[in-house]
Amino acid sequence: MNPEQPAEPHRSPSNCLASTPDVNSLKKGALKRTPFSKFKKVHSNFKSPLQVTEIAKVSPEEEVAELERSREKLDAEIAQLEAEGYRVEELEHHIDMLHEYNDIKDIGQSLLGRIAALRGTTTRDLYSHFGLELED
Repeated sequence: MNPEQPAEPHRSPSNCLASTPDVNSLKKGALKRTPFSKFKKVHSNFKSPLQVTEIAKVSPEEEVAELERSREKLDAEIAQLEAEGYRVEELEHHIDMLHEYNDIKDIGQSLLGRIAALRGTTTRDLYSHFGLELED
């Protein structure tokens, strides 16, 4: 190809016209995604949403002391709950029951969504049809 000739169109496999850019259009800044954007910040540098902050240097002794204070606080809370009549086994059983309830509720929500899609209605309408409260 002669460098003085303009770029000629090429046929792609899908039989669409495609052109190769000429040398002048490849100059720095010539190719922009949104050349006519009214927003000034479109071409600004990328800034990550995760900002890394410098963590203050803490000595291992200070870290251990902080962890011990945290453990003492948690032990005091456990002792208070046990004094009020709560047992660890009872709490673990209650947490397991809550997990099971949430799993069943998620399955019910999924089924209501599928039924609503098949019927061409909203899940809100199905709640009243099945006698459910919206807070259920």
